[in-house]
Amino acid sequence: MEIRRVDVLGVGVSAINMTMAIDAIHRWVEPGERHYVCVTGVHGVMESQADPLLKEIHNRAGLTTPDGMPMVWAGKVAGADWMDRVYGPDLMLEVLAKAEERGWSSFFYGGAPGVPELLAEQLKQRLPGLKVAGTYSPPFRALTDEEVVEVAGMINESGATLVWVGLSTPKQEHWMHRFRPHLESPVLFGVGAAFDFHAGRISQAPPWMQQNGLEWLFRLYKEPRRLWRRYLTNNPRFVASIVRHRPRLR
Repeated sequence: MEIRRVDVLGVGVSAINMTMAIDAIHRWVEPGERHYVCVTGVHGVMESQADPLLKEIHNRAGLTTPDGMPMVWAGKVAGADWMDRVYGPDLMLEVLAKAEERGWSSFFYGGAPGVPELLAEQLKQRLPGLKVAGTYSPPFRALTDEEVVEVAGMINESGATLVWVGLSTPKQEHWMHRFRPHLESPVLFGVGAAFDFHAGRISQAPPWMQQNGLEWLFRLYKEPRRLWRRYLTNNPRFVASIVRHRPRLR
């Protein structure tokens, strides 16, 4: 089944809802098709304006999910009435529930030391039958070519079906682009802050804020020093750009 995309400032956001996303991932895993999944909001779209490779990575992804409500609104303006938010943390839980049911194993890559282990522990409490193939907290820098070979070997040896990457945008997208040719796992997911959310290190915005596109305000309140530039620069630029370049359904 072909999934159409909405062109949002040159980034092809998949015109999907959660059910469509899970169905697509299931269709990839069973025959072993190799893909990666980007979860994208305003930040990813605006970073792509200055990074042509990042834009290409989004457009070549098996899915580029509408992670934020502005992506959903853009899709509906373009005529994709069926679109709904496919939020990274929610997608992670939905896919892992399917993984528990189907016996797929997961590798968790990213986060500060101890975070992927804590994440795996918390997820196992929620999903007791979940198979954890491995965890790894990388150094806070780009990997050398030798380290890429070593890490890819470690993940392949684990036999992981799914690889979850929590490095934030745009690091995780570039990581998936670099590692996809080296990994045997069918699907890689760049889910960013989902690691900290599900490990219990950071609280999520209330549902009413998420549904009304105000999650950025909650996160800015929680982490002002880290996120102020992202939100107070990218959000106004996005609004100004989207007015000039109306989203369209490809």
